[in-house]
Amino acid sequence: MIDSTLARDLVAGIKEGRIVPYLGAGVLSDVKNQADNSSIPADSDSLILAMNDGQPMAPRLMYEFPRAAMNLELKKGRSYVERFLNETYGAKKWTRGQFHDWLSEIKPNYVIDINRDTQLQDSYNTTPHLLIIGCARLGGTDYRFKLYQYDGSSYQETEQEKADTSLPILFKPMGTPVPKPSYIAADADYVDYITELMGGFAIPSFLKTYRQEKQYLFVGVRLTRDTERMVLSDMIYASGTPSGWAIIPEPTDKERRFCKNKKIELIEGDWKALIRAASPDFELKSA
Repeated sequence: MIDSTLARDLVAGIKEGRIVPYLGAGVLSDVKNQADNSSIPADSDSLILAMNDGQPMAPRLMYEFPRAAMNLELKKGRSYVERFLNETYGAKKWTRGQFHDWLSEIKPNYVIDINRDTQLQDSYNTTPHLLIIGCARLGGTDYRFKLYQYDGSSYQETEQEKADTSLPILFKPMGTPVPKPSYIAADADYVDYITELMGGFAIPSFLKTYRQEKQYLFVGVRLTRDTERMVLSDMIYASGTPSGWAIIPEPTDKERRFCKNKKIELIEGDWKALIRAASPDFELKSA
């Protein structure tokens, strides 16, 4: 159970722009393939299995998706991993996730989504917005992001200085297939991206100012794997106090320690419990 007063306060903070939703794989738990009703691969284990034709890999590779992706990239080339992600998130048709239906009614001004699907973008398909996509291993530039402006019907790549910063901001650090595929996937991608994230080159300058003193609501994010924890730590730089709230069902001791260290208040539950507590009139369907 999530306290209804706290849940409503969190949603109010999102609406006011004080609290930033930070979305992980768990928010896609009810999303299915329209063709065969299989679940969308979003978390580390399901991504590894899907990428390896349903077969588990060696235990050291099963530990984390970036490690498995690096192994297959070395064997089959970077294009193999990119084709897999394009096919998974760009070609297959998925059902609409209920969390995104609920969030689309709120239309936050700033959202961080570490998933690689397009459901968040679909929520803003009639709303002008800015889209920031993480990039890695690029030549000729120090920056590790692409910036697009959406006019309500199509995306156009733009520069930091020309972006309309009054628009809602969708940040997809791990990538998306739309409008042009770009992904952070293999270990080498993460090393490059996190290095530049720490150095300030993976975030537009206007966002560095905007994010100061913001707080975060982590939904569907598990904090057991090192790379996701490193990305999160840099994403929430200059946050307020507390840094935010993490909604996690049955958190591990490792997650509890990390949240305490980062001044993140832990709420035991899931996104469905959040919606029930904050928006009892929203009709949740069983999976």
